[in-house]
Order: sequence, then C-alpha cells, then structure tokens
Amino acid sequence: MQTINASQGIRILDSRTTASLLSKVLWITTVGFLFTAFGAWIGPDILGGIGYTAIFIVSLLMLFAIRAAAQRSPALGLVMFYAFTVIMGIEVGPLIKAYLHLANGQTIVFEAAITTALGMAVMAMIAQIAQFNYQKVGAYAGAALLGLIIVGFISMFFHFMGPAAYSIYCWGGLAIFSVLLLVDFMRLRDSPANSTPVFMALSIYLDALNIFLFLLQIFGNGSNRRDSKWS
Repeated sequence: MQTINASQGIRILDSRTTASLLSKVLWITTVGFLFTAFGAWIGPDILGGIGYTAIFIVSLLMLFAIRAAAQRSPALGLVMFYAFTVIMGIEVGPLIKAYLHLANGQTIVFEAAITTALGMAVMAMIAQIAQFNYQKVGAYAGAALLGLIIVGFISMFFHFMGPAAYSIYCWGGLAIFSVLLLVDFMRLRDSPANSTPVFMALSIYLDALNIFLFLLQIFGNGSNRRDSKWS
C-alpha cells in the first residue's frame, strides 16, 4: 500500500498553497490590466505637462497609500490598487492612442500586449523551478533600473540618445524588468500562505506594464518615445 510521509505531505500542501496564492495574484493583476485599458480609453488623447505631472504625483502617492491600506484592510488595498491601475491607464493612454493612430499601430499594440502576456506566463513557470539567490539578483536588477531611470531622466533635458542608443536603452529596460518580473514570481513562490496578494500583484503589475511599454517602443522602432516611470 502506498503511503505519504510527513515531509511529502508538507511539500504537497506547500505546492497547493503556492498555486492558490499565485492564482489570486494573477487574477488581481489581470483585472488590474482591464482597469488600465479602461483608464486609457476614458483618458484624454494628450496630457499636457501640468496634467502629466499631476497624474504622476497622484500615482506615486497612491503607491504608498496602497501599501498602508492593504496592511489594515486587504479589501481596501484591493480597491485602491484598482483605482491606481485606472490612473495608470490615463497616464499611458496618450502613448497607446498615439500608436493606434499609426498605419500599423493596432498590430504594434496587439503584439506588445500578447508578448507581455506570454512573457508573464513563461516567467511564472520558470520561477517554479529556478533555483538561485533571487534576492541578490533582484538587488542587481534594482541598481540597473536606477541607472536606467537616471539616464532616461537626463535624456529628457539633453536629448543625447539617437535611434541606435534609444533602441539599446529600450532593450536594456526590457531585460531589467523581465529579470524583476522573474524575481517577483520567485518571491511569490516562497511567500507564506497568509501573504497579502495585493502587494505582490502590485509589483508584478508594474513589472508587466513597463515590459509592455518597452515592447511598444521596440516594435514601433522608437516612435512616440516616452520613458518608463515605474518600478
């Protein structure tokens, strides 16, 4: 007669717990992207400097508010997360609409969205079997992201990046956020059962959103250039 010892039982329970938490996070993230699409649809075609700055500040404040609210009430944190995704849709909406007005724009946006979704699925599967110090890798990727943000910020004022340099910049950003996405999925894999899924959904959502934006730039050959803002 086949028996299951205690260690096997613990591993089975851990795998089921991880799968349950992963499914919750992915559902929250998926719905968040639907709200982002809604925000992009209702948002203006063009955001002026003042409007974009205001949206950026509100989004930044909401990041801290979501983390604080989710600790007290997961339901409130979830509502604020979805409100945040709508605001992000309004922020990135002008960029998406600009691509949709290009001759091949619908294809570019569709391919960027599909590639992002497939990339998320691949990273989620790799995270279940990968064995390395993801905390150290995440720290290196975070440092690389900081450098990327600094370069992007400087280029906003001095415009020193030509098409070739900007292409390298976009591929670098795509690589960094792909690594961060894998790290976040591995962190999710090792999270305890009582973890708040909103926290992890927020990180994965921001990783995937930035991957989508960089893919837009790459597939669009740098048209309608706009730097990434979130990590």
